[in-house]
Amino acid sequence: MAKLVTIYGGSGFVGRYIAQRMARRGWRVRVAVRRPNEALFVKPYGAVGQVEPVFCNIRDDASVRAALLGADAVVNCVGILNETGKNKFSSVQAEGAGRIARIAAEEDITTMVQLSAIGASAESASAYARTKAAGEAAVLAHQPNAVILRPSVIFGPEDGFFNRFASMARIGPFLPLVGGETRFQPVYVDDVAAAAEKALVGEAAPGIYELGGPEVATLRKLMEDMLKVIHRRRIIINQPFFVGRILATVFDFLQFATLGLFTNGILTRDQVKNLRVDNVVSEGAKGFADLGIEPTAYEVVMPDYLWRYRPAGQYDAIKDSAKNLRA
Repeated sequence: MAKLVTIYGGSGFVGRYIAQRMARRGWRVRVAVRRPNEALFVKPYGAVGQVEPVFCNIRDDASVRAALLGADAVVNCVGILNETGKNKFSSVQAEGAGRIARIAAEEDITTMVQLSAIGASAESASAYARTKAAGEAAVLAHQPNAVILRPSVIFGPEDGFFNRFASMARIGPFLPLVGGETRFQPVYVDDVAAAAEKALVGEAAPGIYELGGPEVATLRKLMEDMLKVIHRRRIIINQPFFVGRILATVFDFLQFATLGLFTNGILTRDQVKNLRVDNVVSEGAKGFADLGIEPTAYEVVMPDYLWRYRPAGQYDAIKDSAKNLRA
């Protein structure tokens, strides 16, 4: 019988790419999510019955165990960028990761991939980064042979990075940034999935891998490149961090005051803390080269999915050609 992998958060941005790769490998894939009815799109990734979404709440032992029964390997892609309701950084990224690793060990599963993030550190000022580090420690305590992947900012068709700023660029003449001089090393989502695949099939040594693309650029430079792709001219305004803190405090308060009816997906105080630190691969860290993967440049992929933010969408190139016609 084909091997089975359980992917927690398998319908999310990165998880869905891992699911596709493992299905192509011939594995059975169990996608563990909070709302299986909203994850039905994963089923066509494989043959009938090969990829199945199942319910799971990673804050509950019984739920996590049910999703793991019979699995040969496990991947944890669950993470949050903003705390809402019961989904706190500590309960999801630290305790949740540890729960999955512990129960996997109890079920004699020894192959595990944990999706973390560059900047994960117990000493970080950011709760996001601290709980990512706590999650790594909890995983390694129960799964010493786990592979931990720390990507920089991830890009791809469904990303919340370039898509978000490209959408903002359609609104007005200005594009405000916080942390415009902070450096990033954007990594393609399918390259991260390829790293997870190698770990699951035994082609990666245990340990921590920091994953970054071939280019390091400031946030401002990334936005300049993005604006070129979507054919828009905008004035980029790099706001001081104290202004970012004020704005983030207002947005966080609105979420609190509305009891979550307004979700702060714009800018949080914790994100402002993260933006103070460069998000690039550390010197001497294991990375794509150790996995035999050639990372993809963001300039190559962006036009494939950001074209819809151009003034005339898919017809923008035709309009440009028409301008060159002579009467």
